Amino acid sequence: MKSEKEYIDLARGVVERAQAKGALAEAFLVAEESLEVEIRDQEIEALTQAQERGLGLRLIREGRLGFAFTDDFNPASLEELVEEALENSRLTTPDEYNVLPPPPQEYPDIPLWDQEIEAIPVKDKIELAMEIERQARAYDPRVKITESCSYSETRYLVAVNNSLGIEALYRGTQCGASIYLVALEGEEAQTGFGFMYNRYYRNLDPVKIGREGAQRAVRMLGARRISTRRAPVVLDPYVAVSFLEFLAPALSAEAVQKGKSLFRGKVGHQVASPALTLWDDGLIPGGIGSSPFDGEGVPTQRTPLVLKGELQGFLHNTYTAAKEGRSSTGNASRASFKSPPRIGTTNFYLEPGILSPEDIIREINEGLYLTEVMGMHTANPISGDFSLGASGIWIEKGELARPVRGVAIAGNIIEVLKNVDRVGNDLTFYGSTGSPTLRVAGLTISGS
Repeated sequence: MKSEKEYIDLARGVVERAQAKGALAEAFLVAEESLEVEIRDQEIEALTQAQERGLGLRLIREGRLGFAFTDDFNPASLEELVEEALENSRLTTPDEYNVLPPPPQEYPDIPLWDQEIEAIPVKDKIELAMEIERQARAYDPRVKITESCSYSETRYLVAVNNSLGIEALYRGTQCGASIYLVALEGEEAQTGFGFMYNRYYRNLDPVKIGREGAQRAVRMLGARRISTRRAPVVLDPYVAVSFLEFLAPALSAEAVQKGKSLFRGKVGHQVASPALTLWDDGLIPGGIGSSPFDGEGVPTQRTPLVLKGELQGFLHNTYTAAKEGRSSTGNASRASFKSPPRIGTTNFYLEPGILSPEDIIREINEGLYLTEVMGMHTANPISGDFSLGASGIWIEKGELARPVRGVAIAGNIIEVLKNVDRVGNDLTFYGSTGSPTLRVAGLTISGS
């Protein structure tokens, strides 16, 4: 990688080129180095090391927005980049809300960089992946097939510069490991997975990852269908996160302004159980979704979305905030330097409660502990209606009794949120989205 100063100078230079052409401009630069290791049956299947860098240029001239990107930092290519963005702006409609954010007074100081990760030998990272597989196989002899087992890491730099005086840069690291496997018993096969992502290599736990994947597969062996009924349903954190990820786009101000959010017009209203509080927090030290600033250079913040069931507001970038005469919440999100900012979550999570998962299950005479849902992409993002394939473990007299598969659950996401009557103390993040165990007082379970 170049030095931090060289990247700052490069971004500034592109903005100055665009300004000389009569445009307000913003340069968003990313440079990253990555490693990925894939193993199977204690053999290395693939080892990939890669570097990528690029710059996205967003400019505004006469209210028209233009965007272009490049991965070539030669002066001639950067000049072409400016011309391409200008040409693209001529094709767009003027919009008074196309604005750039001003510089803030300061940025938060958030630890995001693992000093050790680059110094740790690759052989140690291969060994970590192999240990995950060993732990999974040792958990139970019925764990027979490794579909995939991997370790990955990224070391990256992000820089933003704009015409109004924003000039900022930060570095970060991310690493993760996962396993997907199959347990066999007779002619029956069940799959399971375990994974973990963190900013710091030393926080990855191969024992936990491997055993979690094996447990998820083995506990579903012998699963059977049940008859249709309405019963309490406990969502394990992974399933609860799936529901949150479905919910997240509806909390974007862009969706609200376009009439595509089920929360439109409900600020100040009760949209969930009083037991639920939902945050978007870009300031969590070491959080996967944390950063000192968003994709436009606006400082990230801790934003309450739902407090004790009451909707507080929505996530904004500079454009949606300008339309409402308010400030951005620091949620301008970019998939990469190849796209302009939209709106996305940072660390998006439900606040934990005080009950253990065991305590929550112990209160149930009959119900379903839900461990997997299928078809979340088919849920209606505007109405909130869903019908999902599901599997889990049947609860009898406060104990996990037997595995269940081949059932479906149906309902409405708002009704699910309003019917949550127990919240666990086991907040678990899967990437940047987190939830504790939740109990829904009643859901229709369609079976045989």
